[in-house]
Amino acid sequence: MSLGIAGRYAQALFELAKETGALDMLERDADALQDALMMSSDLTALITSPVVERDDQARAMAAVAAKMGLSSLMGNTIALMAQKRRLFVLPHLVADVMRRIAVEKGVMTAEVTAPTALTDAQVTALMNSLKAQVGKDVKLKTTVDASLIGGLVVKLGSVMIDTSVKAKLAALQNAMKEVG
Repeated sequence: MSLGIAGRYAQALFELAKETGALDMLERDADALQDALMMSSDLTALITSPVVERDDQARAMAAVAAKMGLSSLMGNTIALMAQKRRLFVLPHLVADVMRRIAVEKGVMTAEVTAPTALTDAQVTALMNSLKAQVGKDVKLKTTVDASLIGGLVVKLGSVMIDTSVKAKLAALQNAMKEVG
């Protein structure tokens, strides 16, 4: 149900931004909101709590939107969602909007997990390599997971490439269990 609600809001938001030539602004807003939702458990609690009154949610989200410098298009959408008590679908809306923009621009998003932060040169090399494989521009979403020890985990569409030392050790452990 949440995905259906988010999809309708995302489609309307995307079409309005496309009509007004504001897709780049919408993309910046969606990126900023996604980062804020990932970083702030308080923000997530605010939008999902059934205890917080509708008006309090609306005021708080208006303040968040103003502080983040979100466009009026995104701010008005958030205000409407607060009024209709639909803020709980905001993470799904953001993901849907980002997916629609990527399709419109012909860009694929690769989720990359590395044991340490990637350097600019590594990011560029990885983007170029992935672009050569898929024939489209690739945008990277990177995260750090020290438990990988070394290597990378890359998710691009339905393909997952795991070259991490952690995965190789797990495979070796399974192979040893089969022998003995």
